[in-house]
Amino acid sequence: MPRTVAKVASLALSGVLILVLAAFGFAVSVIHAPGPAAADTTVVLPRGTNLNAIATLLADHTVIRSAPVFALWVRVSGQGGLLRAGEYRFPAHATGVDVARMLVEGRTLKHRVTIPEGLTSAQALALVTAADALQGDLPRGMAEGALLPETYQYEWGDTRAALVARMQKAMADLTAELWAARDASVTLTAPAQAVTLASIVERETAVADERPLVAGVFLNRLRLGMRLQSDPTVAFALQQLGRADAPLTRDDLEIDSPYNTYRVKGLPPGPIANPGRAALFAVLHPTATNALYFVADGTGGHVFAATLDEHNRNVARFRALRGD
Repeated sequence: MPRTVAKVASLALSGVLILVLAAFGFAVSVIHAPGPAAADTTVVLPRGTNLNAIATLLADHTVIRSAPVFALWVRVSGQGGLLRAGEYRFPAHATGVDVARMLVEGRTLKHRVTIPEGLTSAQALALVTAADALQGDLPRGMAEGALLPETYQYEWGDTRAALVARMQKAMADLTAELWAARDASVTLTAPAQAVTLASIVERETAVADERPLVAGVFLNRLRLGMRLQSDPTVAFALQQLGRADAPLTRDDLEIDSPYNTYRVKGLPPGPIANPGRAALFAVLHPTATNALYFVADGTGGHVFAATLDEHNRNVARFRALRGD
């Protein structure tokens, strides 16, 4: 090769190398520069989306500055097959490097749904239905007392059925754990009975410190063969018949239902709501007491009594407070 031609070829190669290095330098500066998004930005990357489509989505949402530069840098850095689908919330002005790291680590957006204690299964499932980012239908025929009230975390694309299955498993696991560690004094014979009684305790009082004492009263009544005479069981029976929540009347206490503990001895056929951890613990670790009765005290709590005479006086005081 003549010296002149070789020199020209060398210069051309040097020029290409300079261009490559310049392009690489530009790409590095772009990928490390703060992104254009002025606020946190949420983007859903569906499963099966390839790298180029991911880069385009991110650019369309102004998360990154350049889709081609982002895709090229991810490939060159060996992360092309490591990006995970899902819903992401990218911080304002995140660099392309930060965005890629989030996708590789799968730092997807977490959603939460809280199921309060004492809801019926229908009420709990209504909250699951209304929760955003979940997919699919609910399971049918959900029993009372099968769902653990708790705050549950989930991701975009999770199914409602899968979340409900987690709630069921959480209740089953907790019940088994607490049942195994129950006090020797507890006369219940099966975990299902504990859930049923805990659901009644849950609905009787919202005062945390009272739950073990209320449980002790009900366990005393069961041991002596007395009726539980729990208003919430009557309210549940009426609800089963389609009546909306309303103050109970004397006639309501005569309703013919296996859940009416004013007429039926022992526990009702099953739970009347979904009890929380504290109510379950209270039933399996009740306060030792000789009390057999309790009535509201007008301040959100209850007054307890060991005899009917004492209870009647407490009832009279409560009615006087209400102006009855």
